[in-house]
Amino acid sequence: MTDFVLQPTQEGELRRRVLFWVPAPLPVLGVVAIAVGGTLAAAGWTILLAACVGVGSLLLATVVQPTPLPEGLTPQVSARRSLHRFRQFTNLRVVLALVPVVVGAMASIMGGGLYPLLACLVLAWPQLLLALPTFFTITRARRAMEAWGTTAYLWHALSRPARVTWPVVTPMARLWREWRKDRERLVRARTAEDRRQRDRDQEWKRVVDEESRDAEGDASPSSDLEPTRPVRPLPGHRSADHERTDVVPHLGDRQDGDRQDSDRTDQEETDLLPHLGAAQETDPTRVMPHLDGADAENADPAPPGGRSSVHRAALQFLERGSDLGMAVRRRRRGAPSTRRPRSHKP
Repeated sequence: MTDFVLQPTQEGELRRRVLFWVPAPLPVLGVVAIAVGGTLAAAGWTILLAACVGVGSLLLATVVQPTPLPEGLTPQVSARRSLHRFRQFTNLRVVLALVPVVVGAMASIMGGGLYPLLACLVLAWPQLLLALPTFFTITRARRAMEAWGTTAYLWHALSRPARVTWPVVTPMARLWREWRKDRERLVRARTAEDRRQRDRDQEWKRVVDEESRDAEGDASPSSDLEPTRPVRPLPGHRSADHERTDVVPHLGDRQDGDRQDSDRTDQEETDLLPHLGAAQETDPTRVMPHLDGADAENADPAPPGGRSSVHRAALQFLERGSDLGMAVRRRRRGAPSTRRPRSHKP
């Protein structure tokens, strides 16, 4: 029985889909019995209504068959279409079996008894059994599909492998597993974030403790120093009341000298610098012999140890004409500038 129910084929999937709805009327019967208080008797019109709906659904489930397949289909397309139509046919029978159950429950509640629902259950359960993919049901459906001459490879399509699933339980279980995985992932992410935040807090506390210890170490030697004396306002300040400024102790030796310097008059002559004594006079500018050919004879010789930058510039000017070299024009230190000169035009 287990192998028959859990068969991993397309036929087994359709069988499990039908068997899942077979016990569905039992919970409905229990709820309605509690609602009506367990009474069986009900109004006559409610029993007639429920019975008519059950008979009509039973006739539809018996008469209705799959539509024929169109002509000119290949075997692969024919097998796929025949399987799809047989699934639709099975689902239609299941729905036709569940409709009388719903109508009977409503009629029982309105009539105040269980007879309408029991009449619908008697006519609905056989419809669920007719919806099972048995040999008789599959054969009738295959013949209905081959009414226009196209071969329906229904048995081949039903024998294809399929996963073992249930109509409502499998999707709910999948959603539950996905929710568990998402929850575990979220918990791991939160745990990792909390761990990183805790590590950052510990690192911050460690840095703060180190800085506080360094600050205490730097402040401890300064406690031994004497406090700085307050600075008194300068003479002439409004808050000083023209009070004289005290003399700094280490400058007491110079009081007499400063007093003598202040007594000197402004008419004294300024002393000459040692290297510019009175005996030394400024010589006139010498004439360069290489700049004036006529005065070459009267020119004084250049000092032996001096550097003649003018002589070097003159040589370059004479050798290259009026165009000065780059070495003469660019006398600034550092890398030569390649910037374009700024235009002075308005």
